[in-house]
Amino acid sequence: MRLVPAALAVWAVMLMGLGFGPVGGGVATAGAGVVAAIALWKGRRPWLLAAAGCAAAAGLVIVAHTLAVGLHPLRALADRGAAVTLHVVVDDDPRAVRASAYGSQTGEPSMVVVPATLTGASADDTDWTLGGSVVLLAPHEGWHGLLPGQALTAEGLLVPADRADLTIAVLRVRGPPQHVLAPPWWQGVAATLRAGLREAAAAALTPSGAGLLPGLAVGDTSVLSAKVEADFRAAGLTHLLAVSGANLAIVSGAVVGLLTLLGAGPRFAAGVGAVALVGFVVLVRPSPSVLRAGVMAAIVLLALGAGRSRAAVPALAAAVLVLLVVDPSLAVDVGFALSVTATAALVLLAPGWARRLQQRGLARWPAEALAVSVAAFVVTAPIVAGLNGELNLVAVVANLLAAPAVAPATVLGVLAALVSPLGAPVATAVAWTSTPAVWWLVFVADQAAAVPGATLPWVEGVVGALLLVGVLVVVVALARSRAVRALMIALAVGAALVLVPSRLRPPGWPPEAWSVVACDVGQGDAIVLATGVPGWAVLVDAGPEEGLVDACLRRLGVHHLAMVVLSHLHADHVGGIAGAVRGRGVGAIALGPVHEPRWALGVVRKAAADARAPLVALAKGTRLRWPALTVDVIGPVHPAGEVDAEDGAAVNDGSLVLRLGTPAGTVLLTGDAEVAAQSDLLAAGAGLQADVLKLPHHGSRSTSSAFLRAVGARTVLVSVGAGNRYGHPNLRLLGELERAGARVRRTDLSGDLAVIGGAGGLALVARGDPLPARRRRCPGVRPSGRRCVRRGRPAPRAPPSSWRARWRWGRPGRLRRRGSSGRPR
Repeated sequence: MRLVPAALAVWAVMLMGLGFGPVGGGVATAGAGVVAAIALWKGRRPWLLAAAGCAAAAGLVIVAHTLAVGLHPLRALADRGAAVTLHVVVDDDPRAVRASAYGSQTGEPSMVVVPATLTGASADDTDWTLGGSVVLLAPHEGWHGLLPGQALTAEGLLVPADRADLTIAVLRVRGPPQHVLAPPWWQGVAATLRAGLREAAAAALTPSGAGLLPGLAVGDTSVLSAKVEADFRAAGLTHLLAVSGANLAIVSGAVVGLLTLLGAGPRFAAGVGAVALVGFVVLVRPSPSVLRAGVMAAIVLLALGAGRSRAAVPALAAAVLVLLVVDPSLAVDVGFALSVTATAALVLLAPGWARRLQQRGLARWPAEALAVSVAAFVVTAPIVAGLNGELNLVAVVANLLAAPAVAPATVLGVLAALVSPLGAPVATAVAWTSTPAVWWLVFVADQAAAVPGATLPWVEGVVGALLLVGVLVVVVALARSRAVRALMIALAVGAALVLVPSRLRPPGWPPEAWSVVACDVGQGDAIVLATGVPGWAVLVDAGPEEGLVDACLRRLGVHHLAMVVLSHLHADHVGGIAGAVRGRGVGAIALGPVHEPRWALGVVRKAAADARAPLVALAKGTRLRWPALTVDVIGPVHPAGEVDAEDGAAVNDGSLVLRLGTPAGTVLLTGDAEVAAQSDLLAAGAGLQADVLKLPHHGSRSTSSAFLRAVGARTVLVSVGAGNRYGHPNLRLLGELERAGARVRRTDLSGDLAVIGGAGGLALVARGDPLPARRRRCPGVRPSGRRCVRRGRPAPRAPPSSWRARWRWGRPGRLRRRGSSGRPR
């Protein structure tokens, strides 16, 4: 344990230097020097002298680093957004940044983040030969296939990095990489093995499993589907997709164990194990957790070869010391912190907890599995809660259920990668044997992510992390008393008996005789219409995600969809179509006149084929009837023949506008129709009067007062996501409606909204429990997924071709003429 204070002191000094610059590092160095002098003079507590000496040395290191970054010539250029040409060497695989725009394909990457080491730069006819760390924000096309070790040239605009972690600047790249050199041979071999694993998994497993197996085995998540990734995140299983100490222990331990069985000496076995360890680190890429585990394993192998004690705690502390001195930026890396704390929990807490559980009559295997899951959750929960602003309540159970399948899937995945050079059939056969384990992991993540109320909101940042640490310390301290422990268990069981059923099925939901329900699917639309036949409904739009619309339909008891009507093909209206039709009988899927963007049309066609439902077209004048529902298509009045998919307003104005006859009254559904389409409806004299209005375009400003007066609805539904980045709904517009006497209800505040009719007239019932606001992600992220950069000045783009897109050209969320300041959309 004597190395632990030294490791913690070095970590603290690195944090001070990174947070407060050279001054903070200098103060920390001076303080550590004073403590070291006092300890040396007193001649006591050698651990204190060692910790103070290590901290002083770390202070000198961080001062040197922060001075070099602060005085770097590119810092001044980044502050003014200068155009530069950088010569860099790629440090890690490019990481995709998922698209989130309303017209973008859900989960599809729009750009990549490339961490790199600077070798030179050119700006304003001046050339430098420089070093340092930079981050490239580049287009996905042309950049996603780069390998670590490749040297290249990139052009673009510099942006300041907003975190003091030794990143000099961020480059918003324009165009493809130039002067790209071949990667080192070992990186080429690693890329071949990883590609072989991807191909074998794709040939042997389902699409979900084909993306998961490479992530489990070698940390390759490039083909992981957005749904599986979201499920693993919601279930608290994301750590399985990052290579950690468990993977390295399997490889090096298997090699050393095999050689020992064959009679090899400890030094020879340790040497061969070290070679295997280095090779595996190259194969999986040196992420922070891999580096930590690799250094720790190397120290253990060194101790094995020297015949010394192989305690885990000093190995972990030594790994932290070495890595922080070599790369001080790891001190603020979330992945590194989670890896170290989880390893410490497994070493210090899990064995004792497992013994106590066995003493109370639990068998060895379930006791160890439960102790490992709980220990890892307890020590990492404060970091995760402070980072995400939420507390995951299903992570322990999900990890416990997933544990038996992790090792087989990982071993078989690594083996499939290693045998892939022998031929595709061999690798495919090995990957196929992992089918049961991979299926189980996908199933556990899917079921855990679907648990209502699985996460609780929490305070973000350092304050939230420290608050949860305090709560956990108090709980553990109180639990030492048998009486208090019994009381806590009784309270937890009672709360579960009350809260869980209410989360699964809130009292009074769904209300009797509901006619229309606006589902809370976040930033998107999904409207369910009762047909008068139990279990049958019509769905208008499907929201942005599969799980959200599926959960809403399950809550309503909808088992068959007489028809799915898609107002238009933006991602926030069609992204969940597969979840809506999966496991349900579907009569037909109906589209409007606009079939852009093309990727969305492909998604709809695939969903229709999977559901064995025909695709039908709806146009103005079409009438559809069911026992308790009439649907009249009244718009668009003038459907455009050719629409530019990049012109979001044109696609919105092609939305189907539906007037419904229900037992609760008339309802007008408008999709995302904007001012132009609304004007067409007014000019055509369409019958717009309705008792209930679904506000167009999630309550955006692009709704005219004349249109609202013509509708004259007394009840207005707003389908909108909490904390969305578009500024929806427009508060001035809502105020105008309320002053006119309309009842306005929003899904982001009230959850699902049901319209019902009765003897007393139309009524509105809110389910409550709305979806939490999603944190806004900045465009620049570190390979660990947590580094942000200021947006700065974006790289120039070619203006769109259509006049409507040029009208709206400018910052997202603004409507402007070119050359004018514009007004809010």
